[in-house]
Amino acid sequence: MEDHEAYNRAKKRAEAKLGFYVHLSVYIVVCTLLVVINLFTSPDQMWAIWPLMGWGIGLLFHALSVFVFHGPSGVTERMIEREFMREV
Repeated sequence: MEDHEAYNRAKKRAEAKLGFYVHLSVYIVVCTLLVVINLFTSPDQMWAIWPLMGWGIGLLFHALSVFVFHGPSGVTERMIEREFMREV
């Protein structure tokens, strides 16, 4: 039983990391495209910086949730336990 739980936790972590890497890849591609469009259409005004910064903040929070704050909190664990007890 413990091995199964450990496997599920590892699987969730791997999926979270993969999700972040996909998010990062899309961010890089879209940001490059936006900068190129900006430079060709209006090089005197760098409007592309605003969506890059906004999305970058979201990407930063995604990275923090995956790599820094990845463990469930005590509150979450208690809530899961309470819901599990209702089901049993």
